[in-house]
Amino acid sequence: MTHSEKPRDYNAELRDTPEHKYAYDFDLDVMHRFMIRSFEAFFRPGNCLELGSFQGSFTERLLDYFDDLTCVEASDAAIEAMNQTPAGKVNCIHGTFEDVTLPTKYDNVVLTHVLEHLDDPVGVLRRVNDEWLTDEGRLLLVCPNANAPSRQIAVKMGLISHHSAVTDAEREHGHRITYSLDTLERDARAGGLEVVYRTGIFFKALANFQWDRLLQTDIISDEYLEGCYQLGQIYPDLCSSIFLVCRQGKTLGE
Repeated sequence: MTHSEKPRDYNAELRDTPEHKYAYDFDLDVMHRFMIRSFEAFFRPGNCLELGSFQGSFTERLLDYFDDLTCVEASDAAIEAMNQTPAGKVNCIHGTFEDVTLPTKYDNVVLTHVLEHLDDPVGVLRRVNDEWLTDEGRLLLVCPNANAPSRQIAVKMGLISHHSAVTDAEREHGHRITYSLDTLERDARAGGLEVVYRTGIFFKALANFQWDRLLQTDIISDEYLEGCYQLGQIYPDLCSSIFLVCRQGKTLGE
């Protein structure tokens, strides 16, 4: 950020707008459930660092797996809201990823639907690689997918110009980029990380607001949700979110 730019208002970016909610029920009740399921096989024994907690809904799920859990969150309003939930018992550090100083390294680093908000995503990924991951640690990295069918349909409807566009509503919520698998892998490698696994989470042909309406009916069953999750393993590029598992990249000479 240059001196002529205003500081980012992280609290404002987390608020709902008339055109777009920050977090839909689909995110909290469906995607979080399938994200944690996708993560389970890759969790390492030891501690965990969550970068960006919003109001602690995903943090609560991580508490089922880790006794030693640290969160870094830039929004003081989000931390205050999280402290009113079971997630409030974690070690929460108020700061930005670019500037925060952390006391140790971590066996698990979790970054879900956060990287697309960052002004310098490669710089933060480099900090994960160089400063925060243990030698055997894993970064679990999830971002919304530019190629999700719901987004491709929006292009055909003329609602957005191209798959990776950042809409006005997304920009209000702090989005800087919309990733696809190739651009997410590009930035992970640019940050020095080694990508060891890639997939998608949950086949998705409807927009979040459409999902929220359907989830209030009996049209969508648990079996249907399970089918969308399993189909996403076959067609990762057609998922709601894309998911990379990364480890420390080797330096020259190693």
